[in-house]
Amino acid sequence: MTDTTTTEIEKDYATDINPSKGLNWFIVNTYSGHEKKVAQTIEQLAKANGLEDEIVEVLVPTQEKVVAQGGKKKTVEDKMFPGYVLINMLLNDQTWHLIRNTEGVTGFLGTGKKPTPLSPEEVGAIKAFSEVEQPSYQAAFRVGESVKVVSGNWKDFIGKISAIDERKGQVTVLLSIFGRETPVPLDFLEVTTDL
Repeated sequence: MTDTTTTEIEKDYATDINPSKGLNWFIVNTYSGHEKKVAQTIEQLAKANGLEDEIVEVLVPTQEKVVAQGGKKKTVEDKMFPGYVLINMLLNDQTWHLIRNTEGVTGFLGTGKKPTPLSPEEVGAIKAFSEVEQPSYQAAFRVGESVKVVSGNWKDFIGKISAIDERKGQVTVLLSIFGRETPVPLDFLEVTTDL
């Protein structure tokens, strides 16, 4: 994605912020691993207390990643900011207390006791980045680890990993071919640590 396109997307998202209504985006700190539960609870409490016009959106920024495990590719949702939830809201005593007293919330991000709102550019960048399709792989391997090739031309060969390219989903394995160690690029799915 080019910088121009990213900037255009950021500007589109920046329209979500309406300072004339007093709405701003704030970051709330939560217990790590409880982000989605906290977001749901805040949305439910806002609805139950008639504050949907003051707590407009609750967001847990995520991005999809492709993980290779056990010879299979699996898409997982990865939190961009573990332990944080973004909220588009009108900050007043009622909304502050509702958020602050929500189970799992440890506080607002800001200086002292005053929450600091995000700028429109920051929110735009976060939203744009979370929606950019960036297939990335997370290797279950380490450099120097012994692996067995399970498919392709080199099936049943055993070698050591010399390099990992998570962007491409490949490993370079040093295989003994005709008595010499030869670097061979292989897909994550073509190797296993189960020898």
